[in-house]
Amino acid sequence: MELLDPPIGADDVDARLNALVTRHAKAGNVGIQLLNIIGGQAEALLNTLPTEMRDRLGDGTEQALTLAMQAAHRSRGVVGGQPQWLNRVVTTAMGAAGGVGGLPSAMAELPVTTTILLRAIQDVASEHGFDPDEDSVQFDCIQVFAAAGPLDHQDGSDLAFLSTRVAVTGAAMQALIARVAPRLATVLGQKLAAQAVPVLGAAAGAATNYAYTSYYQQMAHVHFGLRRLAIAADRDHGDLVDDFKERVKVPLK
Repeated sequence: MELLDPPIGADDVDARLNALVTRHAKAGNVGIQLLNIIGGQAEALLNTLPTEMRDRLGDGTEQALTLAMQAAHRSRGVVGGQPQWLNRVVTTAMGAAGGVGGLPSAMAELPVTTTILLRAIQDVASEHGFDPDEDSVQFDCIQVFAAAGPLDHQDGSDLAFLSTRVAVTGAAMQALIARVAPRLATVLGQKLAAQAVPVLGAAAGAATNYAYTSYYQQMAHVHFGLRRLAIAADRDHGDLVDDFKERVKVPLK
């Protein structure tokens, strides 16, 4: 018979929650740093893209996210877990390469970066003791993309994804991807707009990719950290999320 460790005490729960709140704050700071680098207003970035490009981005993000999930999952069978810094280095290099040629090269780079971002989220899940091969963990990895991107910290919507949990089926996964895709399309559109100017776009592409990778890694730590804490403390996950939200002090819609 397997013996389970006793639940951790209230002081340990408090310390871990505060550490996750700190991670959430660091994720928000990434967006501010990025805006200082590329300049301008986040809301205006997407509008600088050609209408046809915005339409293509919206239509293709859902399919790209599904393919990225499959590719990221397959890559784990070839290359094991990667250090977080290495994922940031790879996506930063990809962003620079994608921005050199303006929009055409940026569009070509986008699916690869999306796959690496998802792989980085899977690595964080594994770090917290969750198996990325499990359907429920794959569901949670996609769910992390429901967090607001690093350029959008206006309404606290980056916390709303923490509470969502349904029975994991193929239909539920597709429904989640369909829900996440519009938000991710906006995030990726802002990235494309920053890369739109050739040569200068290389610097913007490197900066945005670094920021996005750092942001989603931090949010993945928050997401899976809360799930692990619920297990360690033998507490209801929803109650723990409510406690976390109260500490962050961000009003939710």
